[in-house]
Amino acid sequence: MARTTNDRAQRTRECLIRAAAEVFDESGYAGAGITRILERAGVTAGAMYFHFKGKEDLAVAVMNAQQGVVEPRLTSHGLQRLVDITLVWARRLQTDPVLRAGVRLAVEQGSFGLQDATTYVNWRDSMRECLEGAAADGELRAGVDPRTVAEFVVGACTGIQLYSQLVSGRVDLPERTVAMWELLLPGVVAPDAYDAISLDLKRGEIG
Repeated sequence: MARTTNDRAQRTRECLIRAAAEVFDESGYAGAGITRILERAGVTAGAMYFHFKGKEDLAVAVMNAQQGVVEPRLTSHGLQRLVDITLVWARRLQTDPVLRAGVRLAVEQGSFGLQDATTYVNWRDSMRECLEGAAADGELRAGVDPRTVAEFVVGACTGIQLYSQLVSGRVDLPERTVAMWELLLPGVVAPDAYDAISLDLKRGEIG
């Protein structure tokens, strides 16, 4: 019985995050009303307040749900996994409301009084783990610091998606992500490992 209750509570939480993401994606933080989110989720206010304190808490949960959209789809490791993270992220950012809203809220959070770097730090740590694996496998050039590269990639992806959103509505985001790697890889990859890294856009369609 306890497991059934916990499963139901988890489904309710996920439903709320999904509904909130859809509304945040459509209307931004300021335009997203709790009533509209509850109607979209099909749950009561009591059910929401069991999981979240309010709209700000929901926004933080949506921001921090981004990795769950991307990483469970991947089976690669090391440097290829890092590349795949960005390719899947770029492709799904075109259509997935949780990812779209999470990115939008993370960028716009200052406008509604938040200063929460958690989502960026989580991406950095995940990417650093990929790079540390790459270093252990001999894929990185000598002297390349995994944390420095991870922080650069997080910042670069943030800027690329903003630029792509403005100039093409993110239609060209996957191609811009590949172009980023074409510029970055020669400086970080060991020469004998370069040809093994695939930048095929189809890798963004994993899962």
